[in-house]
Amino acid sequence: MRDNESSQRTTAQEPRRPQLERREAMRLAADEYRRIADTVAGLAPGDWDLPTDCPDWTVHQLVSHVVGMAAMAASPFENRRQMRIAAERPGGEAEMIDALTALQVREFGRHTPEELVVMLADLGPRAAKCRRRAPGLLRRRPMAEPQVINGLAERWSLGYLIDIILTRDPWMHRIDLGRAVARRPEPTADHDGRIVDDVVREWTQRHGKPYRLTLTGPAGGTWSSPDGDGESFELDAIEFCRTLSGRGRADAPFGTLIPF
Repeated sequence: MRDNESSQRTTAQEPRRPQLERREAMRLAADEYRRIADTVAGLAPGDWDLPTDCPDWTVHQLVSHVVGMAAMAASPFENRRQMRIAAERPGGEAEMIDALTALQVREFGRHTPEELVVMLADLGPRAAKCRRRAPGLLRRRPMAEPQVINGLAERWSLGYLIDIILTRDPWMHRIDLGRAVARRPEPTADHDGRIVDDVVREWTQRHGKPYRLTLTGPAGGTWSSPDGDGESFELDAIEFCRTLSGRGRADAPFGTLIPF
């Protein structure tokens, strides 16, 4: 059993920081880039026009976003370029993240599937290396714009973005791709299970209620609040994360969403 110890919830004044030990976070990042690159390389020609769980995105558009994010993570210059354009909200978007993803889909979507496969295989290792080299001083800095989660604007440290979100994003999109082409990814405890565990711990901090949680499958496990009381939940580990991302059909447990 993996029991969560209670910890202080992040406030709007305290930038959210990563909980994972950095060495493990970087191991997961490098492994996830390899896994999603392999998934994209395995797509059939007829898969690229299929719809995905991401509204208005085909497989081609989703992969374009993933490649665009990897390009941003792999190069400080590309990071600044994308962020500068997104800050101008060229499509009239209200949120920075919407402007950024729209830019990535628009620019990288011009590439053919074959080109995107090659680009992701090249960019993944470079993105992992650049993220691993990010200095502590940079990672401790807060992001320029607040992020709205569960209706509350909160601040993130750059370390939370670099160590956590930039791995959760391709991980969740790898699941999206598997669902789109009806080929479920095969999760493992040492990779997917560690990402799920980090998600559960953040979910615990955010809702702050007593609970018992059982997640099934290779990436699953059992968690509870220190006293073991509270509402009980049992579901598939991957579906739990999809639900917390807002993708699942059911409401997120305790109505608490998690950024991916």
